[in-house]
Amino acid sequence: MRKVLITGAARGIGYELCKIALSDGARVYGSVRTQEDADRLHAEFGDDFTPLVFDIRDRDDVAEKLTQIDALDMLINNAGIIGPDDSDTTTASLEAFSDVFEINTFAPLQMAQLLLPKLKASDHPAILSISSQMSWMGYAKSDHISYRASKAALNKIMQGLATDLAQHEIPVCVVDPGWVRTDMGGEGADNDPLDVAKGIWQIAKGLTMSKSGKFIRWTGEERDY
Repeated sequence: MRKVLITGAARGIGYELCKIALSDGARVYGSVRTQEDADRLHAEFGDDFTPLVFDIRDRDDVAEKLTQIDALDMLINNAGIIGPDDSDTTTASLEAFSDVFEINTFAPLQMAQLLLPKLKASDHPAILSISSQMSWMGYAKSDHISYRASKAALNKIMQGLATDLAQHEIPVCVVDPGWVRTDMGGEGADNDPLDVAKGIWQIAKGLTMSKSGKFIRWTGEERDY
């Protein structure tokens, strides 16, 4: 049975990923921010789902809660926030920037670092992080600049992690989910979260060293950083 940790499990892509992974026979750990969400998801998903309650910005609490995981095959860094509509970089709040980076960029790296011993012990390890098409350096747009910058930084960090973990044969990639109908993406977005989650799960299950370090669309094609 594949053991998977999915952050941001309470809603959106993370919630759909949990459902799909469980239906595929996986043992799933899902991070949530409240006990209410933990109780709700455990009641819905059953005993093959273990909720982990923490604020991903609280590094000490994260480290403590992850000790509940005895073994792990796959880490999916899904939790993220869009942050403020800080389109004017000349006046953007540095405090808001810091908060967005803490969740979107630093937390995924900490998760990987803390869980590395367990992933090294797995026969089929993998690390995936959900990025964004808004991270593409070909865009000069400045709306939601802290989000764009945090995801661009996430891409670079995960690319570097792929390089560092190649010797351990642990593949690492980032995934572009497109514009998704979630609380973040809004009702007018192009993609259904269930469809996107299905695509991400297929990428995760089939991730090998040949795709490590790549930026992959949820539909499976490699894309430019």
